[in-house]
Formats: sequence, C-alpha cells, structure tokens
Amino acid sequence: MTEETQVKSDNPKDSNAPAAKPVKKVKKPENEVPRGQPKSHRPWKTPKTKFSTIQKTKPRLSFEKKMELRNQLRSIKERSREIKEAKKEAALEKKQRRLENAERRLANERKAEIVQVIKNPAKLKRMKKKQMRLIEKRDLSQVKVV
Repeated sequence: MTEETQVKSDNPKDSNAPAAKPVKKVKKPENEVPRGQPKSHRPWKTPKTKFSTIQKTKPRLSFEKKMELRNQLRSIKERSREIKEAKKEAALEKKQRRLENAERRLANERKAEIVQVIKNPAKLKRMKKKQMRLIEKRDLSQVKVV
C-alpha cells in the first residue's frame, strides 16, 4: 500500500460515497450562550426571530385528529359552561340567603323593641330636634306595647 491510498481526503469529490445534502445545525437551548443584560433593561422581552424562521403554514391534520380536537374543544367548552352555571347558582343562593337573614334580623329587632306610646301630643311639641329624630312610628297591631 502506498501513502496515497492510506490518507483519506476531506474533499467529498474524492470519496466514492454519494454526495450528501448539507445538514443544517439546529441550536439547542442548552448549547446557547446566555444573553446578557439588554440595552433597554427589559430582560423579560424575548429577542426577535427572523421572519424567515417563522413557520407560516401548518401541516394538514387527518380527519380523525381533527374530529378528536373538535370533540376535546366541545367537552372543554361544556365543562366551562357547567362551572360558570355552578358559580352563578352559588352566587344566587348566597344572595337569597343574605336577603333572608336581613329580613329575619329586622323582624327580630322589631320584636325585641321596647315601645312606648305617646298619648299626649303636647310632649312632641316640647321635645328637642334630636329627640324628635329618634322617634319612629310603628303599627301597633304588630308590636307589643309595654
């Protein structure tokens, strides 16, 4: 064997193998150099990508996949509608309970009131303005008079 045959050349034309297509190197996020502080001092902003790298069209889905996605979307929408209805019902029940409690509290306050009937209207004329504000009218048929 001569030295010429032992030395492999880097030139692809010299080898007997078929010409291979050039392979694009894909950068992995682990291998990327970390970015420093951007000039705008906004580190949350991602660097813009070239327009040519943006995937413009998506491959068509098969009919089965499309129907599966549609069914998933339908079930998600139905579930969200159920959750919204449950929230609405809970809020309505809470409001109803609050109103009932307010009515019951008012009725209990009225029952517990100590009522004094003013028979002499001259007393009303002698009263001061602050005392007049404290006077409230009540229906005597519903209230116990002490």
